[in-house]
Amino acid sequence: MSRQHHLGELQLAIMRVLWSHGEATVAQVHKELGADRALTTIATMLTKMEKKGVVVHREEGRQFVYRASIREADVQRTMVASLTERLFEGDVSALVSHLITEQEIDVTELERLRELIERQRGLEG
Repeated sequence: MSRQHHLGELQLAIMRVLWSHGEATVAQVHKELGADRALTTIATMLTKMEKKGVVVHREEGRQFVYRASIREADVQRTMVASLTERLFEGDVSALVSHLITEQEIDVTELERLRELIERQRGLEG
């Protein structure tokens, strides 16, 4: 079974920078996230994230260059599973029903969802 990855808001924002750029320094992550967070906050969070095993670094001169050590799909899978369990008692159809009825979904998105359902039926049937 794969590891569970539960990331907070800032951790997820940092990971998105790393996933999109491949690797980045603290300064690059800070620049990408904007001035909302102090540079030292980003550096501290990256250190904590490395201890959790979600990022690794290499040294380039005096700078650490970080990269993600987990895949975005793995984080999405475990966080959605956790959300489904906590809010919908594990009922996936209740989660999907909630998303369809509570979110504005245009006709194109609905058609894409229908195609995904049909493709999944084909895989199981």
